[in-house]
Amino acid sequence: MDRKEKVLRFLSEKSYMPLNFEELCTVLDVPKEDHKELDRILNELIEEGKVVKSKKGRYASAEKMGYVTGVVVGNKKGFGFVITEDDGDDIYISEGNFYTALHQDRVLVRITNVGKDGRREGEIVKVLSHGITRLVGKYEKMDNYGFVVPDDSRILTDIFIPQNQDLGALNGQKVVVEITKHKSLRHSPEGKIVEILGFPNDFGVDILSIIKGYGFEIEFSQQVLKEAKEVPGSVREEDLLGRRDLRDEIIFTIDGEDTKDIDDAVSITKDEVGNYILGVHIADVSHYVKHGSALDREAFKRGTSVYLVDRVIPMLPVNLSNGICSLNEGVDRLALSVRITITPEGEILDHDIFKSVIRSRKKMTYEKVYKILTQQPEDLMEEYKGLTDSLFMLRELAIILNKRRKARGSIDFYIPEAKIILDDEGVPVKVMKREQNIAHNIIEECMLIANETVAEHMFYMDAPFVYRIHEDPSPEKIANLSEFLYNLGYKLKVGKKIRPRAISDMLDEIKGLPEERVISTLALRSMMKAKYSDKNLGHFGLAAKHYCHFTSPIRRYPDLVCHRIIKDMLEGRLDISQEKYQTFVKDAAIHSSDREQAATDAERDTNDLKKAEYMENHIGEEFEGVISSVTPFGFFVELDNTIEGLVRIENIEDDYYYYDEKNLALVGEHKHREFRIGDIVKVTVAAASKETRQIDFILSEDFTEYTIGDFARQKEKQEAKKAAAKKAIKEAVKKKEKKKEKKKQKAGAKGGRKK
Repeated sequence: MDRKEKVLRFLSEKSYMPLNFEELCTVLDVPKEDHKELDRILNELIEEGKVVKSKKGRYASAEKMGYVTGVVVGNKKGFGFVITEDDGDDIYISEGNFYTALHQDRVLVRITNVGKDGRREGEIVKVLSHGITRLVGKYEKMDNYGFVVPDDSRILTDIFIPQNQDLGALNGQKVVVEITKHKSLRHSPEGKIVEILGFPNDFGVDILSIIKGYGFEIEFSQQVLKEAKEVPGSVREEDLLGRRDLRDEIIFTIDGEDTKDIDDAVSITKDEVGNYILGVHIADVSHYVKHGSALDREAFKRGTSVYLVDRVIPMLPVNLSNGICSLNEGVDRLALSVRITITPEGEILDHDIFKSVIRSRKKMTYEKVYKILTQQPEDLMEEYKGLTDSLFMLRELAIILNKRRKARGSIDFYIPEAKIILDDEGVPVKVMKREQNIAHNIIEECMLIANETVAEHMFYMDAPFVYRIHEDPSPEKIANLSEFLYNLGYKLKVGKKIRPRAISDMLDEIKGLPEERVISTLALRSMMKAKYSDKNLGHFGLAAKHYCHFTSPIRRYPDLVCHRIIKDMLEGRLDISQEKYQTFVKDAAIHSSDREQAATDAERDTNDLKKAEYMENHIGEEFEGVISSVTPFGFFVELDNTIEGLVRIENIEDDYYYYDEKNLALVGEHKHREFRIGDIVKVTVAAASKETRQIDFILSEDFTEYTIGDFARQKEKQEAKKAAAKKAIKEAVKKKEKKKEKKKQKAGAKGGRKK
């Protein structure tokens, strides 16, 4: 334990009473020559938000003084929350209690109130670090200065752009701005424009704005491309040393029609007693992307490939991701293989992890595999002759593995994804539910068992490793979920500790019912987020003690790290490299979790944008949907194609409605009509905005020919109100600038008289 940890531990002790610096030196018996060092340590701990210094100069741990650290999540309505680092519930921050913090800033919060329900309120007292240094927004040009209005409505302030810092941007253009001065109590943040994206309606600017907003780079640097170019385009003889040759085995891939970066291939046979021998063969990316190289540093920075509605932003350059690393049909490829022996009951008898060289017999697609397994059409049976037996055997095994997972309590959430079809101009022409069939399930089960097997093996090797973890949900969230389900007529079996099996059983009970989608979503929201960690904390959702991501090293950085460590183990270098990986796996886990979340958010935002754009062409049309969530201001309705819109409470005409928080319902005061989660309703599209990514529905029974005009007028009023507020701010800035100019002129005149 270093000095810093010792000091923090002392200040956090239950018996500790806040002391000033001199008293601390005395109690800790710090010699005079070390006083400066103690002062430095205390200041560092204060900067990190772990220690607080009172007005009287007394020190104590932040926790002891009623302070908590966390990250700000803003809300466009002016309030926000702090996601805490103490594993407690989020802290509500009202509009006047933000101090100088912005969305994503790491802050120190003082708890000001704890409600009867345990909900915490607080005020931000210090910004510890800034989460956003660059952002995307619309430029509003004035005479000698300008403002950037952030696209992200959670950033609750415009960015002031001083004269000569606008890069020549025109009024109304989308730009990337770098913050040069962060917000103070008196002033807005200042920034400079570093990139001009174009006007909002220019082709591709909508999605490009989202990409840049999350800090993703589309292009690779020249150094990275140069290094990628030097990678050989085919497997060389010297690459085969120390590898098992599997090129004669029946190995194939199953992917989407458009997939070009193929990470995984499978094989299957049976032994003489009827056990399945499953082979999962993963692209050996680590052979080409060496630790510490320019390629590796770029892959680390990106963390993941990003799959958006109109493009893929790869983690690795295309000649690697779609070329030498991709397990393409009919060519030699280096792989890291895991071979697992499984009984007909699903018990794992044995496994083997080794380096290999493979040659995929066929790039198969989910759709064709599905047809073979369900319809057996002659043309496909002929096309895939020699592979069909393997497909039927894989289906058998997948069913066994799925039953095994379900038996231990693994949770399968039903959350359909959207498939959005764009035309050549990037305009959405169709939105549908992405279908999942038995072919998808086969590959999913193969990858799950491979990831689990590898994680367990490396855990018992006691090696540094990147695990995929999913921690137990908080008791409070489970209690809320249980209460909600009870009000719907379902029971969640909750003992002293929630078990995955309880949630799995509940989801099985509602399978096929109208409320299945909604309850699955609510159950998912009650869970912790899965993330990467250097600690093996298990995976609650999969009911697995050991789990990692091993199967997608082309598109996920943690998988690449796992491959390197496994190969060091196989080659007997683990003792030497152990120290190198000890710190690195932790950093890789934290950073990869962050980039994964950014990629997920970017995917959601681009989908929401294109869904709203699609519905702009369906104003006035009627749809049937299910109520997906209920709030004090209305309820959201989800259509069968996954599009979601809001029915505002003020637009429900037949009664005055109030929000019943306990039952998550809107209830009519006079007629007692209820709108609850899971109810099926008919709605008409009243408004949609690509810019705000919002869709407004109105109950079809309340829709008239005047409704659309009402919404348009409401929008105009809101825009006028916003414009007036901005004008007032800009006039104030203008006044300030004039005042400054007058002062300068006055000072100049005085200087002239002195001469």
